[in-house]
Amino acid sequence: QVQLVESGGGAVQDGGSLRLSCTRSAATGDLNYVGSMEFMGWFRQRPGQEREAVSAIYSGLLYYADSVKGRFTISQDNAQNTIYLQMNNLKPEDTAMYYCAAARGATSLGWANRRSWSYWGQGTQVTVSS
Repeated sequence: QVQLVESGGGAVQDGGSLRLSCTRSAATGDLNYVGSMEFMGWFRQRPGQEREAVSAIYSGLLYYADSVKGRFTISQDNAQNTIYLQMNNLKPEDTAMYYCAAARGATSLGWANRRSWSYWGQGTQVTVSS
């Protein structure tokens, strides 16, 4: 079982910035998986809405939802088993619970489909006020 722990959420004003972090670890018996950082990403969920893809490192490539392109940047620190999501120029519509996700490999569904991801963190709240 892979464990994902997010941090960095908070409350900011319109135009502000936040950096989310997600650190991955593996429980006993799943240690071989810990080394792969090619399939990790971020999703978000607004109240009453479906969980949507935000950004991901998928098969080693970087992907972004159209709504965050140019404002959000995903990065990784392999030595720390951690990915980051730098969020700049935040807008009220970015308010959501943000979830870290990890996958064992690629699927035909693609990075933006929730079913492509096997492991999820508990989430960190981001609130942007106008």
